[in-house]
Amino acid sequence: MKINPLDDRVVVRPNEAEEKTAGGIVLPDAAKEKQQRGTVVAVGPGRMLDSGERSPVSVQVGDQVLFGKYGGTEIEIDGEEVKILRESDILAKLV
Repeated sequence: MKINPLDDRVVVRPNEAEEKTAGGIVLPDAAKEKQQRGTVVAVGPGRMLDSGERSPVSVQVGDQVLFGKYGGTEIEIDGEEVKILRESDILAKLV
């Protein structure tokens, strides 16, 4: 997949939804929740400041991140579901 997001946008590949609960109960497809974790696939150059300089994005390709359940835009590229988020839609970077 080759995609170059603009400004402070970040492309994230959501992780697969959990198949089982912590107690071992198998979940049907209808009961699976939207995944809020993902891997950063591509990062834009950063937001343009009033001074004409770019503010660097604080995440890098390969970082694991948490994002809001309904944040961003879901699209399909090369048969793969990805989300395009603004940097401000990312809640945390997992370490």
